[in-house]
Amino acid sequence: MSQNVLITGAAGYIGGSVLAGLLSHPSTLLKALNITAVVRSSEQVQTLKQKLGVNVIQADVGDAAAMTEAILGNEIDIVIHTTSSRHPHIMPPLINALGRRREISGKETYLIHASVATAFTTMGGWPVVEEVRDTEPLLAKEKEIQPGHPVRDTNILVTEEAKAHGVNSFIIAVPTVYGRGTGEGRKVSVNIPAYTRVAIEHKAVLKFEVNGYPPAVHIADLTDFYTLLMEKILQKENVPKNEDGYYFVVAHQGDWWAVAERMAKALYARGLVEQLEVKTWPSYESAADELGWPRAHIRAMGSSGGKLISAHANGLGWQPKWDKERFLNSIDDEVQSVLELGTVKSTLFAE
Repeated sequence: MSQNVLITGAAGYIGGSVLAGLLSHPSTLLKALNITAVVRSSEQVQTLKQKLGVNVIQADVGDAAAMTEAILGNEIDIVIHTTSSRHPHIMPPLINALGRRREISGKETYLIHASVATAFTTMGGWPVVEEVRDTEPLLAKEKEIQPGHPVRDTNILVTEEAKAHGVNSFIIAVPTVYGRGTGEGRKVSVNIPAYTRVAIEHKAVLKFEVNGYPPAVHIADLTDFYTLLMEKILQKENVPKNEDGYYFVVAHQGDWWAVAERMAKALYARGLVEQLEVKTWPSYESAADELGWPRAHIRAMGSSGGKLISAHANGLGWQPKWDKERFLNSIDDEVQSVLELGTVKSTLFAE
């Protein structure tokens, strides 16, 4: 029996790539999926309908009535939620509707929620440790930390509310993502496009005073993880879920200073910056304002480190193809993608 899947943010960088990955995958189970895509604009509706032929709904994920109708009206069994990782109030309607769907159909329902990996790093407020594994009791640890961090608060709410409503939940801790997306909407990520845009405006590449070694993954490897998890769900395999269902989808650590050096070379060769020397931001606050990132989380985004171990993801059989060396060698291509596809500020952090 085919499953009905709803993808939020289906015109976004991650959501669009996941949608494309599901549609192009050779698996007979994935090909049998009935997919509904949620987007924000009428233009996006037309693009996805014409190019992909999937059911598309124009809705704000914060509209409780609209999302409830989207889930119940389309008899959705699985929600892949790729937006609003830091807005806990958005989640209860999705969870309640999936719980109601389970009661009506008698079938298992699932919520795959995209979170943020930096919430599990020291710069993100996590206790200082040598490494963090996704097989640890992360829900309990999140609850021990002082509340108020929007990503952790959302993770806790999703996990506890989903279990209370009989919904199987998965927290996907997404790290820094790079590479050209494969969806029909946004095709570039957040970090490198923002750094590139500001560098062009200042005629110089800027870095933070403290280097960052963020957990990272190529968009293709991230998409592969999502399709793998979906296959496991459809095959009804007993995969870790709910309080045990945290997944670090981390292929390697990055190096922001090394990225900045390579970005400076790429932009200087194109005549877009005036010097090869990388300058330092005068303050984290000024960087946040120009990059369009929240001041409260700018240190975690720009100078985070910490070793996150993807034990759960690897346990499913996930084998990322990109490593740190390949990432750093691709920075010229990353810059070219940004120049071709646009350097407009991301709306990811818009309230």
